[in-house]
Formats: sequence, structure tokens, C-alpha cells
Amino acid sequence: MTTARDIDVRPAIDTTLVRRLVDAQFPQWADLPLRLLDPAGSDHVIHRLGDDLSVRLPRHAGAIGQAEKEEFWLPRLAPHLPLAVPVPVAVGRPALGYPWPWAVSRWLDGEVATADGIGDSAEAAGELAAFLRALQGIDVREGVPAPGPAAPLAERDRATRAAIAAYGDDFGADAMTELWDAALDAPERWEPAVWFHGDFHTGNLLTVGGRLHAVIDFGSLGVGDPAVDLMVAFTLLSPSARAVFRDALDVDEATWLRGRAWALATGLNAHTAYAADHPRIAAQTTRQIRAALAG
Repeated sequence: MTTARDIDVRPAIDTTLVRRLVDAQFPQWADLPLRLLDPAGSDHVIHRLGDDLSVRLPRHAGAIGQAEKEEFWLPRLAPHLPLAVPVPVAVGRPALGYPWPWAVSRWLDGEVATADGIGDSAEAAGELAAFLRALQGIDVREGVPAPGPAAPLAERDRATRAAIAAYGDDFGADAMTELWDAALDAPERWEPAVWFHGDFHTGNLLTVGGRLHAVIDFGSLGVGDPAVDLMVAFTLLSPSARAVFRDALDVDEATWLRGRAWALATGLNAHTAYAADHPRIAAQTTRQIRAALAG
């Protein structure tokens, strides 16, 4: 469980530490070469271990628990899904001054999906919709403690309105406020809760040969309203491909509206945190916010 004391913990992680952790806890891999993957995202430091494995250490408290979650759930969900997902191999223990569990998984080949690469692809849009349909169709069985739901949009209200005020001149404060208010007022989902990925965007999709191959990073996996996973339509897809995606999922207006608001809120959050120092993230989040406003 993450505590208040954990929130600001940012352990120093380098290849020497990862080597020592692997060698001490998994001596069968001590002879495998270890190579830092950079950049690897904001949540984990990732190393490639030999040709077939990866080692992921959480950078911050927000990523605690992903190793155990993926180890438990992904083997149960993977047989039902049409795209590859990570295959957990082992969970490492806190040691040598590193405070949290960490993961060893099978290496997944591929390049991070980009809007330039597949954003206009109707085929990719259909494959994304098929993945979500398959995920949402997996039984949420009683007696097995599923991960909890995503925090509702309302819990992001204060931070989102602050970001709207900060970036109103860039994106249009009135348009952002109108979308946000409409989403908060939209009818709630009444159907039974379903599985969602929770962080379903371009950075967590891999392509091989220009086609979708894998979905990664299930740290936000949960059960609840699937609108959170619609953010992929605004982080990756062009307007025409977005229409294919929506039709394939048969998304109602209220759910689509909540999905647009998730894309707006997460885009503004990332823009606030990273855009000033990272031009690539600034471009991505600008595209995401403008796509969410366009619908």
C-alpha cells in the first residue's frame, strides 16, 4: 500500500544496482548482458536482460504494485486478447536500498505506435476496437478480487480546472470548460462494470512492420467504466480513423463524451508536468487536447 511517506520517494536507479538485484535474486540470469533502455517512460526504469527478458523498476510510488498486478492478472487475461501483452516471469523483492517490488518479463519486440505511423489506419482503428471489445468481454468473476475502478472524472475536477485556467490562451478556456462541464454532467454508466486497461494510449502500444502487435503497461488495469480507454482515439487516431474506432466499439454519446474528457484531463496533466522541458511531449499533448476538443 502506498503511504504518504512514499509519495515523494524517488530512488536512485542505475545499471549497477539493477545488475546487483538480478544477480542476487535470480542467479540463473547472472551471465546475461544487461542494457539500459532509454528513454523508457516516466514510470519505470527498464533494462533489457539478454535477448528474451526485460527488467522494470518503478521510478516513483505511483508505479508501486504493477509487478504483482501484472503477474497475477495478465496470465488470466492474455488468452482472451487478440494482441500480445507482457508475459511476467518473476517479481523481485526490495533489496540493496531499493524499496519496492520490481518485475522481470519476456521481452516484447516492437516500436512505439505513432500517429504518423498508423494514425490514419482504419485497420489499426479496428484492431484497437477489437482489443477493447475482447478485454471488456472477459468475465468479471465473483470471488476473485479484481483491481479497483479508475478514479471518477470528478476527482480530477480541481486539477483540470486549474490546468484549463493556465492554458486557456493556448487551447481555448471556454471550449475546454464546456467539454469538461458536459462530461461531468453526462449520464453515468449503468451497465455492469467491465475491464479497462486504464492507460490506453500511443505510448503503450507496440507495432511490428507497421501493424499493431502488443499492448503494454497494465499498471492501471481495473474494472469499471470503459470510457477511460477511449483516450487512445485522441492520442493516436486521425478523425477518419477515430470514426472507424467509435463505430466498431458502438460507443454511446455519454460514454464518448466521458472519453473525450479523460483525454482532455490526462493531456492537460501531462502538458503541465512535462511540456515545458520536453518538446516531443508538448507536441503529443497539444495534439491530444485539440483532438479531444474536436471530438
